[in-house]
Amino acid sequence: MAGMTSRPLTVGFDLDMTLIDSRPGIHACYTALAERTGTYIDADLAITRLGPPLEQELRHWFPADEIPAIAGVYRSMYPDIAIAATPAMPGAHEAMAAVRAAGGRTVVVTAKFEPNAKLHLAHLGIEPDAVVGDLWAEAKAAALREHGAGVYVGDHTGDVRGARAAGALSVTVATGPCDAEELRLAGADAVLTGLGEFPEWLSAYLDAPRA
Repeated sequence: MAGMTSRPLTVGFDLDMTLIDSRPGIHACYTALAERTGTYIDADLAITRLGPPLEQELRHWFPADEIPAIAGVYRSMYPDIAIAATPAMPGAHEAMAAVRAAGGRTVVVTAKFEPNAKLHLAHLGIEPDAVVGDLWAEAKAAALREHGAGVYVGDHTGDVRGARAAGALSVTVATGPCDAEELRLAGADAVLTGLGEFPEWLSAYLDAPRA
């Protein structure tokens, strides 16, 4: 790893559609929320635009003054409905293991409600060194800087913006709502098909000479 600088390796990861395929669980939770509130929610549509905070999606279906209460209902229902229904993305465990094998640390930084993010990771046996929730796009930079992340891996243009704001390298996976071209246009430093390509990318990154 001759290319490594003296800065310790810390890699940040997004959660939804990066480490976990949250579509089945979120679909089920929106369906249950619609039944409970009597409000129409197109769950098929909602899961095509995952990434931003829950409240942003709820604005499509509920009056603004109801959103804080509805978000609370959704989050309270979520553990019983969404956790078991949500699988890891292919390559998620291997990506985390690659960072650890290189002597690095991992931090998950996500817009998801932090307690529910931790439930997902525990259920799937994914063990980052730290988890920070409730942060979206540029706001993720605060947590990435706090943990010294030099790389941030995500699937959304918002993740690219977060990495940029933190001064971190933006590595993206085209497994979420943003396709590879959209991620490139947003300024991603690397665009991978999925996390299965991440260990090879990391190895090349660590071996590359850098000033």
